[in-house]
Amino acid sequence: MASNLATSMIATLVRATNGIQSTPAVAKPKKYLQLYDIENCPYCRLVRETLTELDLDAEMYPCPKSGQRFRPEVVERGGKAQFPFLVDSNTGVEMYESLEIIAYLFETYAQQDKPFKWKAGKLQTLGSMLASASRMSRGMQARQGKLPKRLLELYSFESSPYARPVRELLCEMEIPYILRNCGRTLLQEWILPPIRERLNLRPDSELENRRVLQESEGRVSIPYLYDPNTERGLFESSDILDYLRDTYGTAPQ
Repeated sequence: MASNLATSMIATLVRATNGIQSTPAVAKPKKYLQLYDIENCPYCRLVRETLTELDLDAEMYPCPKSGQRFRPEVVERGGKAQFPFLVDSNTGVEMYESLEIIAYLFETYAQQDKPFKWKAGKLQTLGSMLASASRMSRGMQARQGKLPKRLLELYSFESSPYARPVRELLCEMEIPYILRNCGRTLLQEWILPPIRERLNLRPDSELENRRVLQESEGRVSIPYLYDPNTERGLFESSDILDYLRDTYGTAPQ
């Protein structure tokens, strides 16, 4: 776990402030966005960073290499196995190409042109490729996993080094989930959760997902996984990874 976390930290540092801080979109979709993606794909990462930065939740459908669960759906709907692939049932839009998806999300939900940093698309893609290199094959190749009856819920923000291993395993096991973004909006939210607890700091977050987590669990710590199939809720990456393997694994992990 130590080496896993170390390279995840590197990926976070490579992406600097991307996928951490949120400015909630002016408009929120009534129905969940659906994103077919591969966790360690550098192009998919750019879209997930934008989801965090706009505070948009989404249904995630993992499509790792050799995966058979959701990749055929993408081919059927779009004509090719290319990722990311966004489906927005609110507008009827279905689209490939990360930078085009990012522009669409800003125009449709932030109701503005994409920020300057996203106009340097090739530079952002290069940085994301470097982040992917630090994780090598993690979150890329399918492994056997059971399909839950109801979607799991993962409270996360894209650049969290602790949430990344959880998303990678969900991707490898082809387990779909609702991504509930919990980016940061306040200075106090940059303080590590154990320190916040010792100082009795409870940031009054602007983000609904953070408020819900605080009210339901008494604290905000990322990642947090809720499984409605078993009514289990877990903090801590290592505990969540063990739970996923024990509950949905079909072979020794």
